[in-house]
Amino acid sequence: MTVQSPTPDNTSPLPMLFDRPIAIVGGGVVDHGLLRDLAERDVALVGADGGGDAIGAAGLVPDAIVGDLDSLFDRRDWEQRTRVVHIPEQITTDFQKALYSTRAPLTLALGMTGKRLDHTLAALSAVLQAAPERSTLLVDEVDVALTTVGAFGFDAHHRERVSVHPLLPIRFRRSTGLLYPLDGLTLEPGGLLGTSNEGMGGRIEIVPNDETPWMLILGRQRLWDLMAICCADSA
Repeated sequence: MTVQSPTPDNTSPLPMLFDRPIAIVGGGVVDHGLLRDLAERDVALVGADGGGDAIGAAGLVPDAIVGDLDSLFDRRDWEQRTRVVHIPEQITTDFQKALYSTRAPLTLALGMTGKRLDHTLAALSAVLQAAPERSTLLVDEVDVALTTVGAFGFDAHHRERVSVHPLLPIRFRRSTGLLYPLDGLTLEPGGLLGTSNEGMGGRIEIVPNDETPWMLILGRQRLWDLMAICCADSA
């Protein structure tokens, strides 16, 4: 979907192109310390509507704010400080608007899950829709959830929680390093799931049969590891 910024002093067309990771911030629960850590690591911060205020509450200025702007506290003030993109259509959520309005090598999303179940479900739908073109890391107080396609490998601790969640029906060719192997299994919503598997210690490789999107869920302490892997893969 192609849209144009209505801001008079910035009429460059969307999507906004970033050459570094971005964090799209919503109106749910957001860890301000994590936002500051991300900014220190040169991650661009994009507010999804009222998520711009969450970034401001952390003492930071977002690189952009995108949405229908019905939740942003002081739009005029923000327009003096950063790029504010008003997209009035009501077909998509503000998270989806921020996704289709940006391009980046890696996308994180904070404040999209946990506070309201309907927002959480909408966020899962949004990352599924975006998955063929971009990997997304959903981050909350407890977990980091990577939506990806194809094979993925990483190092895990012994007995570390490793959940593999199907966003669509997906068959796995093989896995290594998991307590409960995925070899030949088909996972699907409403059917067999891969919740609360465990690492055996060492390398984990998960290989699906095709490019169907799937989600890897680890503890939030693995955020920096997953970011490093994803950034290396996109380089």
